[in-house]
Amino acid sequence: MPPLNARPEPVTPDTARTALIVVDMQNAFASKGGMFDLAGHDISGAGPVIDLHKRLLPAVRAAGVQVIYLQMSFKPDLSDAGGPDSPAYHKELALRMMRERPELAGTLLIDDSWDGQIVDGLAPQDGDIVIRKSRYNGFTGTDLDAVLKARGIRHLLFTGIATNICVESTARNAFFNEYWPILIADAMNHAGPDFTRQATLWNFENVLGWVTESGAVFDWLAAR
Repeated sequence: MPPLNARPEPVTPDTARTALIVVDMQNAFASKGGMFDLAGHDISGAGPVIDLHKRLLPAVRAAGVQVIYLQMSFKPDLSDAGGPDSPAYHKELALRMMRERPELAGTLLIDDSWDGQIVDGLAPQDGDIVIRKSRYNGFTGTDLDAVLKARGIRHLLFTGIATNICVESTARNAFFNEYWPILIADAMNHAGPDFTRQATLWNFENVLGWVTESGAVFDWLAAR
């Protein structure tokens, strides 16, 4: 396999042992009227990320890279959200907003809700895997690790939302579990000030993994 240009140095993933982890590309985080938008977060960066995924997903599928969607949601009765003794109860945005704004109760990141759905145009295809999660970290309370190990996957390309929250949380845990996390910087959107994005990219370039761009990924796929 050809090398994939990345920072701080190129890596050489095998497409048959690589997965694209698409993190939380949901209406809640990327669409007008979704949770982030209602909370006042700037979602203007989500549109270009969606458009990029429309080109990236077919390319990686055609190359034999396993596509895995992570999808954040809670049961309608919130039985998997954690009660007042859980830090998630106090910090998770959907849970806080639904308590503070009664008109939103039962609408944010709930199973099968519009808010929790994958955005239009990026629907999972045959052969893709969708893993539901109820915490920022895609390994927590899910079978993600087992799915990856069963397929012999070692390299993980990360895209999605939010760079500094769910992407970073999952990619950190991937590093700790002996996977090779590679962030595709222009295929993600962050929450909060831009320094949060910069901090995540610095962490992975210098300490926790690698950082690349979509152009390098397309070149890597074309050269295989």
